[in-house]
Amino acid sequence: MAELIDGVDFALAAYREEGVWQVQELAHDVLGDIETLAHALRRFPGDGGAVGLVAMDEDFFILIRVAGPTTRVLLSDITAADEWELARSAVAFLGLPMPEDEDDQVPAGDLDLLGDLGMHAMDMGVLLDDYDLYPDEMLSDIARRAGFGEAFDDAVGLTSA
Repeated sequence: MAELIDGVDFALAAYREEGVWQVQELAHDVLGDIETLAHALRRFPGDGGAVGLVAMDEDFFILIRVAGPTTRVLLSDITAADEWELARSAVAFLGLPMPEDEDDQVPAGDLDLLGDLGMHAMDMGVLLDDYDLYPDEMLSDIARRAGFGEAFDDAVGLTSA
């Protein structure tokens, strides 16, 4: 039986089908680790793979992109690995050591994960340096730049009525 994952703000898959972005909610039982999440994302029929966007406890987010056998990961705050299994799994997947200093809130992974969609590494770095933003706000900005902002905002309830 799949373990219930607490603290998930939202978990979405975004993919392009025939040039049109689709955003779909992911079942929380696929959020145990990066491998399981990547496997779940591979089921989507996207042109060029799928992007997973997971926000946890208004604390951090994980972006994961799968295309064929390739999995790319970005963890917004490496110190989240001290508390969260999914973040630990991301750090392990990236082959990085566990963080030793809790004050060292830095991203880990592939900052250019969405570079081909218009969210380049430098822009991603600037966004991740803005400690005043919550993960959903950062992911909304990322989704907008990548071309699926409206579908993302609708899915997480950020759209004003």
